[in-house]
Amino acid sequence: MTMVDHASLHNTELWTAALVGLEGELMAQQFCVAKFPHLKVMGRLPSRVVVVVVVVGRWRWFSHDLTLSIQRILDLETSQETDPLDTVVNRFDAIDVINRHFPDEESLGQLDSVQAQLAEDEMHLRDEIVQLQEELKLQQDPSRMQLIQEMISDLLGQMSLIREKATESEAIVRNITRDIQVLDLAKKNLILSMTTLKRLQMLVNALSQLEDYVKDKKYPEITQSLSAVKEISTSFKPYTTVPRIGQLWMQIQELQGEIRTLLESDFDTYYLQTPGSPKPATITAACATADILGPDVRAALTARYTALLLAEYRRVFRLTDEAGQLDNISRRYAWFRRILGTHEIGLGRAFLSEWKVGWWLVAGFIDITRGDMTALLSKAGKDLTVTTLLDVLQQTKDFELSMAKKFGVPLQDILQETSSTSTRPLQSISSAFEPHMGVYVRHQDKAIADLISSHRGPKARVSLDTNQSQSTVDDAEQTAIVVLPSSTELFYVYGQTLEGCATLSTGKPLFDLLEVFKKWLRVYAEEVLISHMRRTQPQPRRSADMRYDINEIQNACLVINTAEYCQTTAQELEEKVRQRIYGEFKERISLQTECDLFISVASAAVVILLREVEAVCEPALSTLTHTTWVNHELVTGQSQYVGDLVHALESVSEAIVPLVESKKFLRNFFDKASSLVITRFTNALVRSKPLKENGAEQLLIDLSALKSCLLKLPGETLTTPGYTRSVTKSTQRLEALLKVVVTPQNPAEGFILNYTLLIGDASFSNFQKIIDLKGTPRAEQNDLLDFFVTMTSIKPELEQTSFLTALDMDPPITSTLGLTSPNGSRVALPGTGASEAFLATLGPPSFSNTPPGAETPPRGDAHATKQVFSDIRRLMSFAVRRDTAPQ
Repeated sequence: MTMVDHASLHNTELWTAALVGLEGELMAQQFCVAKFPHLKVMGRLPSRVVVVVVVVGRWRWFSHDLTLSIQRILDLETSQETDPLDTVVNRFDAIDVINRHFPDEESLGQLDSVQAQLAEDEMHLRDEIVQLQEELKLQQDPSRMQLIQEMISDLLGQMSLIREKATESEAIVRNITRDIQVLDLAKKNLILSMTTLKRLQMLVNALSQLEDYVKDKKYPEITQSLSAVKEISTSFKPYTTVPRIGQLWMQIQELQGEIRTLLESDFDTYYLQTPGSPKPATITAACATADILGPDVRAALTARYTALLLAEYRRVFRLTDEAGQLDNISRRYAWFRRILGTHEIGLGRAFLSEWKVGWWLVAGFIDITRGDMTALLSKAGKDLTVTTLLDVLQQTKDFELSMAKKFGVPLQDILQETSSTSTRPLQSISSAFEPHMGVYVRHQDKAIADLISSHRGPKARVSLDTNQSQSTVDDAEQTAIVVLPSSTELFYVYGQTLEGCATLSTGKPLFDLLEVFKKWLRVYAEEVLISHMRRTQPQPRRSADMRYDINEIQNACLVINTAEYCQTTAQELEEKVRQRIYGEFKERISLQTECDLFISVASAAVVILLREVEAVCEPALSTLTHTTWVNHELVTGQSQYVGDLVHALESVSEAIVPLVESKKFLRNFFDKASSLVITRFTNALVRSKPLKENGAEQLLIDLSALKSCLLKLPGETLTTPGYTRSVTKSTQRLEALLKVVVTPQNPAEGFILNYTLLIGDASFSNFQKIIDLKGTPRAEQNDLLDFFVTMTSIKPELEQTSFLTALDMDPPITSTLGLTSPNGSRVALPGTGASEAFLATLGPPSFSNTPPGAETPPRGDAHATKQVFSDIRRLMSFAVRRDTAPQ
């Protein structure tokens, strides 16, 4: 028996080895000990042992099932005494071992005995390691390895000898069976010769019968006999070089030619319907004979029949005659329907249904008519009117649809089936109209232009203002119109035109029509929607007037709703066209540019709403600007101007929310409005300097009331976490600024320390802004600045920039919001000169944690302003997309 010492195999790489058919137990033991020194041989191995050891890695990686399989093959016994450490190896957990030795507090009293036992185990392990090392040295004997190699060489020699003996045996067996193989070959050749002679006799008899049937014109017998002859003759094709078989082969070909000539003569006589014409039953039997001859015979007979029936068509409807002109296209189709009906109840009854002669008639008529239509349309040229084109094309489509319905298959399948034997593929008659569909596209272009012309120009704007300015109109009626009726009318015409064009053509004409749609969508956005926002002259307002212009708000909201409707419907239009168009044009369908343009128009309308917000806030902010905070001694509650400001914001918000259908544009509006109000509040605060401590404390209370108003302004359904974070972040920065101003400047160390904690920078210029806002006299500023430089020089962790870096200490007195036409339109709205100033105010307040110019560029750096946001379209489109992006 053999036993594997598991402990000695730990962390040991073993290789694949095999010992096959070694005689004697001593020899097997020597091989195992020499090749696998980690295998201890306990006892005696049986004679002629076959040992195969397959090791794929380390012993500890073996699964339990694999270990049992190896032990069963090697006849190994697993020791009943196992070491606990064998199960841990790389998963040793000292805490688990300690818990097993000391499961409770009482077992701690056995600590000395456990230590003694562990020390004894360690000594035993050391002794065992030394013993194994000595055994390994003894077992690594080079002479044993040499003996094994010699035995393997002998084994290979014996295998070569066996191979040679097997080769000799094979040669002897081949010599013994050689005569038998010759007899087998002779038998096969004899059988083949007898079979061939018998088939040759059958072929000769069948040919003789076929010649008799041909003389008597017995088509049913000819069909059967000809089928047998063709089937039997295929086996003689390799032997055509034999003279006798070659003669038979030539006789078969000549006889098939004679049968074909006979068929053509009978079919021609039947087509002419002379007194001696064959009967329909004879022609039906002849059709079966023609099928045996091959498909080319069927095609030739069908083509002759088709040419015969359509010969009159070519004569009657010549291009030089009146009947062949475009306005007589209906006569062509009526003539063919009559001929097809005559065929079905007359000559056509003799043909087999598999011949599909009706299909061939339709294909022949379409081929001739398509050539005529191509010539007539080219001849018409510029004189071709859209009425004539559509009338002829519609009649052609109806005819093609009726033929497809009659035979129960698409017309394209009929053309493909009948053109399989033709040199060129057949096309439908309607395909001849596609190169001339530009007439139809230009007509639709003019029709859409006439539709939009009534909504373009200043007159459309004046009529809308007049209707809205009527005091007799009820508010519910004013808000009943959600989108401009012209937009729904435009897309209704688009839908009808698309359906009509798709029934006529789904190729290039449909693609050209989409280009027309795209052109007038751009015109509608630039010259219809934007014209509703164009204000020829700003409405004069008094400085204390906090009322908003309801007409401007209604117009802007109407444009927002219409632009969003157009953008959504344009996407649906794109999908419909993509579903209907075919071929190479499918991947070129896109209305993304037009959709972006409508988003830009809606964003420009949001600017109009922001202008109204700024207008109603201006009186309250003007009060803030002109307040003398130096003389402000008592801080009791929020100021009066804050109440007016909150009331103005709430009133304009209540007027806008019910009028805008899209929540994404409402959220965008409130994002920009809150930023605008905080920016204007900051500018007014800076212009009202010096603030002093009491003034700054009062402004903190006012800012808190304004923040509360802004957080509740959109309402529960429109308030988003992003909006709340944006308002909170902007107001927190302004609160930090005011808290520094509130701090007394004596002692200077406390004032500067509070600055570094709240502002968090070591910027000399930013600290200068604070003391300017505070109103510190010039004589005291130098000492404060010196203290600031000294204290911040020992704090390297402070940054050199903060949100104060971008604070403009000389903000503009007024901010006129400008509006430009989106996407570089040739139509410009008034106030374009101030658009860049407005863009600067739409960001967060004029301070941030980023370096100068990172968020809001300095007022003097116009190039940086253009780099951040080049126009209103990019700014608003980005905000809308971010708001609608998946979370």
